[in-house]
Parts: sequence; C-alpha cells; structure tokens
Amino acid sequence: MHSLRFTTSTSSSGVVERDFFVGEIPGALWAPESGTDRAPVVLVGHNGGMDKKAPGLRARALHAAATWGFTVVAIDAPAHGDRPRTDADAQARAEIREAVAAGDTPRFAAATLRFTASLAAQAVAEWRTTLDALQALPQIGPDAPVGYGGGIAMGTAIGVRLVAAEPRIAAAVFGGGCVVDAPLLAAARQVTVPVQFLLPWDDAHADRAAGLALFDAFASADKTLHARPGDHRSVRWVGVDDAFLPRHLDSA
Repeated sequence: MHSLRFTTSTSSSGVVERDFFVGEIPGALWAPESGTDRAPVVLVGHNGGMDKKAPGLRARALHAAATWGFTVVAIDAPAHGDRPRTDADAQARAEIREAVAAGDTPRFAAATLRFTASLAAQAVAEWRTTLDALQALPQIGPDAPVGYGGGIAMGTAIGVRLVAAEPRIAAAVFGGGCVVDAPLLAAARQVTVPVQFLLPWDDAHADRAAGLALFDAFASADKTLHARPGDHRSVRWVGVDDAFLPRHLDSA
C-alpha cells in the first residue's frame, strides 16, 4: 500500500493546508490547526478542466475545516492539475472545448462521455488508494467517518461511481451538470447512503431531465434535491443544507 507523503504545509485563519502525494497521485488536505483526532474526512472532487485547488473547491474546503472541524481532501483527477497528459487526453479536451464554443450539445455530450469513461475507473481506484493512505495516518485512523463533499459535472460523474463502490463513505453531496448515461445511472442505483444533490437548472450542455433522472436513480432513502438558476460553470452552493454532512457524519 502506498503511504501518504506530505510535501508542503501552510497555515491561515486556523486552518492548515498541506500538499501531498500518494504514490504518483497529487493531493491537498485542509484541516483545523486545533482539530481533534479522527474527525470526519470529506473527499472532494473537482470539475473537468480544473484541479484539486480550484478556487471554489478550496473555499469550500477552508469553510468546512474551519466551521465543522473536518479534514477535507482533494486529489487531481487523471489528466488534470499536476497529472501528466497524453496526446489522447489533449485531443479529448480540445474536442470538448470546440463543442462548447460551437454550441454543439450532441458533440459535447459524446466527447465528454468518452473522456469521462477513460478517466473514471482509474479515478475511482485512485480515490480508494488515497483513502487507504489517509486511514493509515494516526490522526485519522480507520474509524473516522468519511463523506464525499461535492463536485460539479465531472466531480459528480466520478463521485457517483466512487460512492457506489466504496462502503466506507457514509454520506454524499453531488452537483449536476454532468452528461448522464446508462453506466452512471447504474452506479447511482447502487448508492444507498444519504445524498444531497444540487442541480443547475439552466445548463446549456447537460440536460435538465437527465439530471432529474440521475437524482431519481439514487437508491437512498434519504435524498434531497436543490435546484439553482445557472449552468454548471456558474452555479453556487448557495441555499443547500450546509449542515447535511456534519449531521450525517457525526452520527456515522
């Protein structure tokens, strides 16, 4: 098993931010300076084209660490952030950008599905490896409750598959904006933990009905849908239940 190796550490407003590697997987961790051992751990996915320290993600991580005492962790998805990119990765991303610029929704959907499928299995395995390494740390251990704390679009496309495969995750927050296909719906039907779902109501490239179908597919007895105006690039986590993860992880 790969161990977690910290490389840098900074502190601000009572929260420590640390970069790390698990093998070749780069990540970032936020935790309160005066945090307690075995505090809940929240794994956070990022959107396509972004990285582990995207501004919105980092702001939510700082808030969760400072407000709720969570340990928040993000890793770069394959072909993102500090990860190497193949020629095929670069071509796939270029095709997605061209489809967006042209307003070609069918081409965008097809290109996004191909790219996400090429990343998803690797990303899920890397998240599970990272969680193994986190639980080996004495300040976290195997008993700390674990949640999945959000992500829009690609962060949900990967996150749903992760939560379906990972029994250590006790609750999850997802955001819409992803292209929904049969494999993603099949994964959602395996998700039974409490779910909170934020749906961008006016997304030009992710069908609203498909987002509702994804929410409907979750097998969770406890699930809540929040809809906000805007698309997945502009929607904000405003109006969602900020106490959702604390409530469920504290009782896990």
